[in-house]
Amino acid sequence: MKRRVVVTGMGCVSPFGVGVDTLWENLKKGNSGIRKLTLDTEKHLVHIGGEVPEFDTTPYCDPKDARRMDKFILCSVVAADLAMQDANFDLEKEDMTRFGVIAGSAAGGLDTIQKNHEVMQVRGYHKCSPFMVPMMISNMAAGKISIKYGIRGMSKTIVTACATGAHSIGDAARAIQYGDADVMIAGGAEAGICDLGIGAFTSAKTLSRSNDEPTKASRPYDINRDGFIMSEGAGILVLEEREHAIKRGAKIYAELVGYGQSSDAYDMVAPDPNGNGAMLAMELAMKEAGLSTKDIDYINAHGTSTHVGDIAESNAIAKLFGDKTQNPSLSVSSTKSMTGHMLGGAGSVEAIISIKAMQDGIVPPTINLDEQDPEVANLDYTPHKAKEKEMNAVLSNSFGFGGHNAVLVFKKH
Repeated sequence: MKRRVVVTGMGCVSPFGVGVDTLWENLKKGNSGIRKLTLDTEKHLVHIGGEVPEFDTTPYCDPKDARRMDKFILCSVVAADLAMQDANFDLEKEDMTRFGVIAGSAAGGLDTIQKNHEVMQVRGYHKCSPFMVPMMISNMAAGKISIKYGIRGMSKTIVTACATGAHSIGDAARAIQYGDADVMIAGGAEAGICDLGIGAFTSAKTLSRSNDEPTKASRPYDINRDGFIMSEGAGILVLEEREHAIKRGAKIYAELVGYGQSSDAYDMVAPDPNGNGAMLAMELAMKEAGLSTKDIDYINAHGTSTHVGDIAESNAIAKLFGDKTQNPSLSVSSTKSMTGHMLGGAGSVEAIISIKAMQDGIVPPTINLDEQDPEVANLDYTPHKAKEKEMNAVLSNSFGFGGHNAVLVFKKH
């Protein structure tokens, strides 16, 4: 019999700043974290994004150590520290061989790669930083977290593009369910706002160029959307075997009851237009949870604000759950309308948002949805303003380039 998994700690870094409360208070108000980039964008076509504002890292790690981390690693370490503080362990009483960590990033240290390549071009290939390799590799977020807490159980990284954060949480839950660990620190991060990152995604024609009105640029499901907004940040959950959490008197935010994963097997970057992969992942997640479509109160959609992505996902949801005429009790929203797209960090930050929505009974809005695209399904996207709603089960979708799909279902404990 599989063991039950609960969430006992949450931490994040987002375009709104440090901490879950900072993120959640802004989302409830429908605020946007998108602004003009501090990056010199004169040579770019895209001038906006969801940058993490500068903050003091000394409460979370040694300043010397911080200088030897790429920003995606630093965000991961800070989010993990907040989550572990929230979970409130007495680590001296814990068996650290029963703790593990799965923390990933879609692209790793893009800024580190770019800056060191520039040094190599000018001064020679032997003149890059001796810390370049540990700063750029995607697995170092998990490595630094495990070192910080003395975690001696599993430590690994999942890289599935924009599904990274959700896959990390789902696989971490599996480790607990099947007895490989009692506690897992899990999530994802990204910090790709640099010349290399902005340039590459612009060339791929995926980014919005609505530079004049940054807060209105991310427009999921709206007829005038023109691409997603690149953002950065990290989301980390502490997952714990239920009896272990109860025994130590931990506060429990939610139970992770379902995890579904699939592949579109369709295209490198475009989703399956029929939404078959997305539907399968949602079906598998609900099957494991033992829930029907009528049991799901809210879906935090992947909803990136791209033309094909919004259409494919919304139609998959409508096929499975029914549109708002068939299933009027279902609420959907894309919080990327406010946060932008954190790529590898999106799934874990949105898992936190989904849990907060259920905990507080508030559905966060899809802002900037002024005129719904007739090609997207007829769902209740919670336009413009948050709404109060009692929720017992919520679902969070994450889909990545390459056709990677991951779906998480959380339920009130």
